[in-house]
Parts: sequence; C-alpha cells; structure tokens
Amino acid sequence: MADASSHPRRRAIKNIVLGSLAMGTAPGAFAGSAAQAKEREAYVMKGNINHSVCRWCYGSIPLEEFCIAVKKMGIAAIDLVGPKDWPVLQKHGLYSSMCNGAEINLEDGWNHTEFHPRLIKNYSEMIPLVAKAGYKQLICFSGSRRNLDDETGWKNCAGGLKQVAGIAEKYNVTLVMELLNSKIDHKDYHCDKTAWGVELAKRIGSENFKLLYDIYHMQIDEGDVIRTIRQYYPYLSHFHTGGVPGRREINETQELHYPAIMKAIVELGFKGYVAQEFIPTPKDAEGQLASLQEGVSICDV
Repeated sequence: MADASSHPRRRAIKNIVLGSLAMGTAPGAFAGSAAQAKEREAYVMKGNINHSVCRWCYGSIPLEEFCIAVKKMGIAAIDLVGPKDWPVLQKHGLYSSMCNGAEINLEDGWNHTEFHPRLIKNYSEMIPLVAKAGYKQLICFSGSRRNLDDETGWKNCAGGLKQVAGIAEKYNVTLVMELLNSKIDHKDYHCDKTAWGVELAKRIGSENFKLLYDIYHMQIDEGDVIRTIRQYYPYLSHFHTGGVPGRREINETQELHYPAIMKAIVELGFKGYVAQEFIPTPKDAEGQLASLQEGVSICDV
C-alpha cells in the first residue's frame, strides 16, 4: 500500500485549507493580468461536453477566487467538494458534479467488511444531504486488496453497497466508484480495471451504482481507452482527465490524444461531466489557471 502522505491527491486535499488560509490575506492575489483574464473569458464552449474541474488540483487558490476564475472560463462545475464548501459553489452558480466526504479514505473501502459499519453510517447520512443540495453523484472507493482475491472483493463490496443502494435509489443519487491504477499511484487498490468494476455493478444490480472512468488511471493499468469506454459505456457516469505519464497537462507533452477520446464520448451520447484532474506544472495561480483553460479547450470538441 502506498504511504498516504506520498500521493499528490491525498497531500493536496490535506493542504487545501492551509493553503487557503495562507493566501487569504492577499485580496485579489489571484486576479492575474487583465489580458489573461480577458483571454479566458473570450473562449466560448461548444456545448458538447459538460466541463468540470477537480478542486484538489488547485488547492493553493482560495475557493472563492477559484470559483470566480472557473466560472469566467465557462466551466459549470467543480468535482470532489464536500458539504462545507457547497455554499461557496452555490454562491457562484457552480454545480458540485462529484460530491465527496462519505468515504473513509482510498485504502479503507467497501471490499473489507470491517469498514462496513462506518461506511454504511457515513453514506446513509450523506446521501440525503447530497440530494437536498440538488446534487446527483457521490464518490466511493473499493479500498486496497490487502491480499483479498477478486471473488471475495466482489462479494464484500456488493454486500456492503447493497445496504445503501436502496437509499441512493430513494433520493435519486448515484454512488460512483472510481477506477484507480494500482501500478503507480495507488498500489494494491482493488478496483483497478474497468471489467472488475463492471462485474461489481452487475452484482449490485442498481442503476444508482456506476463507475468513474479516470482516463489517466486506466491508461496506466489497461490502456485501450476508447474501445473500453465504448464497450462499457452503460456503466460509466463520469470521467476524469490527466496526462500520462505524471498526471500533468493533457497537451502534446503526454501520450494520450484527448480530442479523439472526447469525440468518442460525445458520439456515445454522454451527458454527464468530464472533470480536469491533472496537476498543473506552473506554481503560480495565473499559470495554473492558464493550464486549466488549455485542458478544457483541448477537451471541448
């Protein structure tokens, strides 16, 4: 299992509050130049992709400032935001496209029954909150294998998730398990192949359980991205981006051709969200926002 402090996503989420407090004393510090701001505002979305962005990748930018910036870009939603931050998104007319906060962490998940009591409590309480706020999706994780075979993992995950699936159906909220690679970033993660997640979905047997297809993670662990998306499309309700290798920008510096992937998604009639989840190379906020605008433009087919 990877050290919980070593992975950028876990580390960044942990530092969001500290970063916000540190930078909050400089009003307008992230406003950037007028020319750059105008360039971001000038881009008009084509309307074929519903764009979102993962909050944790921009944790050094205070949430208020970040909301203002992404709204100007034409991005409609922000991913991986919990209840305490929903009012800020609502203030700026932004949607919470993938809610979080019910999970324990990425390692202690539904595949081990010892975590079921806590998870069932967390999700039973969170699902109504998601619905009350007007949102539709809540993330969940398989957890690490810890020497479990696939059959036991499926049995344990299905047994636990079935106990909250009825609540999700009642409130019209979809539980979405993220596919993560177990080769580089999340050693020992169980739901590391699309086919594994699809088999779990079949065993749960609810339209309110789907998969988050993270393009970055699945390129690393299985490749064959476009064909896999087409094959398992009915089980996918959300997408994350990221450049391979390194989860950096999705431009010509990496190996995937995102316009082709996005065109395939559009052709399938996908109406959900595609969230940018790459770690921007620039350290300054203006550079990070420019990278985000570039990523969105690349995906806006």
